[in-house]
Amino acid sequence: MLKEKLSEMPTWRRNLFVLWFGVFMTGIGFSEVMPFLSLYVDTLGNFTKDQLTLYSGITFSITFLMTAIISPFWGKLADSKGRKLMLLRASLGMAVVFFLMGAAQNIWQLIFFRALQGLFGGFISNANAMIATQTPKEKAGYALGTLVTGVTGGQLLGPFIGGILASIVSYRLSFIITGIIFLLVFVLVLTLVKEEFTPVARGESLSRKEVFKQLKHPQLTISLFLTTFIIQIVNQSISPIVALFVRELNHGAVGTTFWAGVVAAMPGIATMLAAPRFGQLGDRIGTHRIMLIGFTLAFSFMLPTGFVTAVWQLAILRFMIGISDATMLPAVQTLLTKTTPTQVTSRIFAYNQSFQSLGSVAGPAMGTVVAMFFDYRGIFIASAMLIVVNAGLFFYRTNSLKNDDSLYL
Repeated sequence: MLKEKLSEMPTWRRNLFVLWFGVFMTGIGFSEVMPFLSLYVDTLGNFTKDQLTLYSGITFSITFLMTAIISPFWGKLADSKGRKLMLLRASLGMAVVFFLMGAAQNIWQLIFFRALQGLFGGFISNANAMIATQTPKEKAGYALGTLVTGVTGGQLLGPFIGGILASIVSYRLSFIITGIIFLLVFVLVLTLVKEEFTPVARGESLSRKEVFKQLKHPQLTISLFLTTFIIQIVNQSISPIVALFVRELNHGAVGTTFWAGVVAAMPGIATMLAAPRFGQLGDRIGTHRIMLIGFTLAFSFMLPTGFVTAVWQLAILRFMIGISDATMLPAVQTLLTKTTPTQVTSRIFAYNQSFQSLGSVAGPAMGTVVAMFFDYRGIFIASAMLIVVNAGLFFYRTNSLKNDDSLYL
């Protein structure tokens, strides 16, 4: 019955439906372990507070460093072999890696397995690329905004599931369950996703320089990469130590793992609720204007987060940060879609993935350094300053292109 209904849909809408569920499950898989990752690190050795902060930051960021390095290669391969194959590779690779992480015996093994996770990654970026290339331009904001709700919906449920599992069973079993989730994603993509794809012939793949020559506004594309980079720095600066900050606010009381999951879930809840609406609004009034709203909201809620005194206050402000994410993240991808030729979309999305991953490396690194000098609260104040810098860079670049109607569709 479900297959019959899917077969009646246009290809882009059918794939959006299936890949929404795929990225939803992927979001669960990734976020399920994040609330207790630093606590899991704490079980692998006898560390001081500074050592625990440092090792948590390394463990978190090494995945994204590897992703940043390998993403352009996967993007180039997607152009020649197809995006569905990349989705299958990523989901199966993640399944194996999460099984291995559940068996780690020391911090160095865990760091190594997290590095492998980065090398096998790319599911969400390839899902975005597939939807971007198969969706009519006038529906791009809606489609990509909808896809974001799948990721953030999974990120919403993942911390709750992870927190509950870690409290009831063990950290290790939670990794095993996550591996099973990725196996399920592999099966769904294999059986349900349909790809309309014309491969690039051997020897005809464009060089990086040639890719950028295909772009109408290459400087804007680079500006969008930098915007993605800084957004991710801000988003991930607190991620490695969120459980430790919650434990501090909670004064070591029982339930830290659960409350860490709640706090980690708040941005996902907000983004899931708001992203499709902001995507549709951007299709009507201009994606660049949605970015302005996003920067304003992000600064307004990030700065006061540095002064919270209770877990519930932190949770509310993290929810509001999720609303700003709902404006900015789909907007960047929509602008990339509207200004990128179809034949190089995978490459451009892969480069954007690299910048996003570099932000996920720089974010925890910045958060770790700031926390060591100014404690956890300083992270939010530093992030608020970065938001101002990001807004200035973005609007300096887009202001020079305000007469290009394609940016306002």
